Amino acid sequence: MQMKSLVILFFSIGLFQHIKAQEPVDYVNPFIGSDNYGTTNPGAIVPRGMISAVPFNVSGRPNKHEKDSDWWSTPYSSANETLTGFSHVNLSGVGCPDLGTIILMPTTGDLKISSGEYASTYSHEEASPGYYSNYLNRYDVKAEVTTSVRSAINRYTFPKGRANILLNLGLGLTNEQDGYLRIKSDNEVEGFRTVGSFCYNNPDEIYPVYFVIKVNKSADKYGAWKKPPLYHGAEANWMSYNGQTRLLNEYTKPLVGDSLGAFFSFDFKEPTQVEVLIGISYVSIENARENLEQEITNKCFDDLRAEARALWNDKLSRVKITGGTSDEKTMFYSALYHAQIHPNTLNDVNGEYPTIGSGNIGKTDGTRYTVFSLWDTYRNMHQLTSLLYPKEQLGMVNSMLDMYKENGWLPKWELNSTETFTMVGDPAAIVIADTYMRGITGFDTELALEAMLKSATQEKDNPLRPELSDYLSYSYIPVQEKYDGSVSTTLEYGAADFAIAQMAKSLGHKNIYTDFTKRSQYYKNMYDSELGVMRPRLDNGQWHTPFSPLDGANFESVTGFIEGTSWHYSFMIPYDVKGLIKLNGGKKSFVNKLQSVFDNGLYEPDNEPDMGYAFLFNYVKGEEWRTQKEVNKIIDHDYSNSPGGLPGNDDTGTMSAWLVFAMMGIYPDAPAIPHYTICSPRFDLVEIRLDEEIYSGETFRIEAIRTNTKAQEINKMELNGKALNNYFISHDDVINGGTLKIWLK
Repeated sequence: MQMKSLVILFFSIGLFQHIKAQEPVDYVNPFIGSDNYGTTNPGAIVPRGMISAVPFNVSGRPNKHEKDSDWWSTPYSSANETLTGFSHVNLSGVGCPDLGTIILMPTTGDLKISSGEYASTYSHEEASPGYYSNYLNRYDVKAEVTTSVRSAINRYTFPKGRANILLNLGLGLTNEQDGYLRIKSDNEVEGFRTVGSFCYNNPDEIYPVYFVIKVNKSADKYGAWKKPPLYHGAEANWMSYNGQTRLLNEYTKPLVGDSLGAFFSFDFKEPTQVEVLIGISYVSIENARENLEQEITNKCFDDLRAEARALWNDKLSRVKITGGTSDEKTMFYSALYHAQIHPNTLNDVNGEYPTIGSGNIGKTDGTRYTVFSLWDTYRNMHQLTSLLYPKEQLGMVNSMLDMYKENGWLPKWELNSTETFTMVGDPAAIVIADTYMRGITGFDTELALEAMLKSATQEKDNPLRPELSDYLSYSYIPVQEKYDGSVSTTLEYGAADFAIAQMAKSLGHKNIYTDFTKRSQYYKNMYDSELGVMRPRLDNGQWHTPFSPLDGANFESVTGFIEGTSWHYSFMIPYDVKGLIKLNGGKKSFVNKLQSVFDNGLYEPDNEPDMGYAFLFNYVKGEEWRTQKEVNKIIDHDYSNSPGGLPGNDDTGTMSAWLVFAMMGIYPDAPAIPHYTICSPRFDLVEIRLDEEIYSGETFRIEAIRTNTKAQEINKMELNGKALNNYFISHDDVINGGTLKIWLK
């Protein structure tokens, strides 16, 4: 694998960046995060794309009772060497398996329909935004993929002789295999494959993804399979039905069941390129066909690849950087690239999409977004979207409000109009309030407040805050016998309550502001002053025992905390750092304790609750240098230009958004407080191109003046020519345009 990694880096970034690397898109290395549990992939996708064409080189998870280490939550890992095709509905940077299906595979020679029989090693990988290719060693085939928003083109360069294109619907990341297909002609197949049950939290949420596939050449032979039978040519229109064999034409029932597949075979007299077009939809086969026809019909592979590159370059060009090393530029633009994948498009070209919780079909004039991993993304990714792509952020808020109108609740962890109920808290309220506080107000604010208040006040049958009754009764959540994340959930509810209070105040609802500000202080009831950390407690007020602040390390199950230890949560109060400092015995004690988290290896850069810790030193005058030191250590130690270059699961762009902000030199440390705290920029100049239709400014510049190339400690700062004596700037300071100058020594 060491040699393979060198090939990856050589072909994808190394040589070509030295030659041209003149545009942001040229710096992106899509392989970053494809190892070290980053769960990103190098497949082809456009910004916010519904479809992605990804090399599938993992084994699916056939049984939900297997141990967690057997899960593959990604279709691709750079540590693997054997390919079984290209999947076309995928997730990026998630911690649970789902999708990873509708898999196409080119082969040569005799037809084989089992993935274990036709799998191939591969080499010569190349990836850039909107494009991926490799060489299938077993078959002497070059495979390439590129995409539009809802459609993709696979291009296979076959050698002379027998060639096959397989569609395997039985392969995927989860144990759902049900589907149907029918072969329309010697170059076209349509159907659907069921997917769903993300994290197996809601196994009833199974739904279809529809497809239409067209090959640009007529097959010499074609057919379908339903294990074990195999149907050739005209036989592909026959199936077993109630013990009898029935002839099916293109307008009657297709082949249905588990482990379905189809094939098109060719006898080439010379080496031949074949293009396979695929459109998908979550509504219907007819919509999948329309998506294909509207987006890629009459376009060749190279045209679509060029369009995808142009789309990416436009998105990435919202930030222009000068200075820094080549690796730093690649890390930065690759992170910005990953932050533009999710949330992604759900609606078809005609505006139709499946509504949440009802099975009905809705329609939008804009974009219906999906994949809201909100427990992760509320901390920084949506703030990045608000800053760089405010129209997209507005569309995401409107999508969340549409979900509320459809099923009566805001989303928690929504995926393709299903609610997975993954993780804890009430994060949608935080995202909506933060968006509003940053000046993006073009949504129904009273409806939003209504939705936020419902989840924050309805005690019975509340899927977003199931522990709300205890939270209100005890002013904290006591330890529970069954699923217990009592401390984590209390702190998350407090963060949401604070966000609701800020938006309510801005809208003139003083009573709501007062009530929810009081509720946001409940975190103090979880603080054990003797141990100096957050600690679970019982319903009688006594502390839970036995207890250690180190319990829960390595994501082990522990009473009181979700995915972490007490140390990962004890400073997770960014909205009330002054109160947190007082709770911890004053500034000196606070700084010493916080520094000990880093010095003793208790900080986890891949864990959301503590990801803002390094910026908290900025709240203590004279200690800001610690923020600069720790942020730079995290960048240097936990991020790199390599497949393992993320500190862990990217969490749909959250880890990447952290890096984008940290390398620019500003970070949105407190959701629903529209400011940024300052750290050392990695570049000599950062130019943020603002959306002038939303914001009043044109460009915000962050300029670093260094005494030497390795200077990282801030000496002094100026904002628009005036001395800046603290380490915070408002969101308005940024969106009005101007220049932040930072002198580094």
